[in-house]
Amino acid sequence: MTETLDAFHRGAFHLLQPAKGAHRAGMDAMLLASLVDDERPVRVADLGAGAGAAGFAVAARLPNAHVVLVERSPEMADYARRNTAIDQNRAFGSRLTVIEADVTLRGKARAAASLPDDHFHHVIMNPPFNDARDRRTPNALKAEAHAMTEDLFESWLRTANAIMIPGGQLSLIARPSSVADIIAACGKRFGGLELTAIHPRPGEDAIRLLVTAIKGSKSRLIWRAPLFMHEADGHAFSPVVDDLNNGRKAYARKGR
Repeated sequence: MTETLDAFHRGAFHLLQPAKGAHRAGMDAMLLASLVDDERPVRVADLGAGAGAAGFAVAARLPNAHVVLVERSPEMADYARRNTAIDQNRAFGSRLTVIEADVTLRGKARAAASLPDDHFHHVIMNPPFNDARDRRTPNALKAEAHAMTEDLFESWLRTANAIMIPGGQLSLIARPSSVADIIAACGKRFGGLELTAIHPRPGEDAIRLLVTAIKGSKSRLIWRAPLFMHEADGHAFSPVVDDLNNGRKAYARKGR
């Protein structure tokens, strides 16, 4: 399989990725990583990690974070392992571990896969986002990364809740159309939801949704001010999005 070596966060880390035929990391993963704002020694699980983009972005920015990349696909898990060992990531590659496992494992099977209960301070996820009505890509590896299954958020958030310490933070990025499923899956597991709609430009509809929540919190849901990827004119990223995308700033929770 042809592959590329791509720089992220202006060269702070690099990723080997398939050149074609698989989901390639980009803005979504960087925005997801920006939701983790924690200088303490913390354990972070990246569910459905792919080649590891979001987890690597967290580890590169936060020197006290230890990140576990959880990926079901053997091909993508192999990319994640290789990325922990390349020279460009030598400074922090030892703080990342790869687990080849299905996110939806339960109970003893999940623990046997080295995902113990009440262990992680942060769980991040960029779940598959295409529903059954979307046009499916013919490539199997790419389709697996993009295809949403029934009750996806329920099963993924069930796992996140199980492996996270009380008071831990859930962070995810999804399509805005999934907001009802996300809120329902949080249920009594997570509270204090903070939702941010991401729009291409002022006056255009939202295309992504950032969500953070706290395990066991009773705080109410809030909508934060929207983020705009670009100014009204031009194609350059807006300053705030450029800072988040390149790891210069974190998107800190209001309810900290």
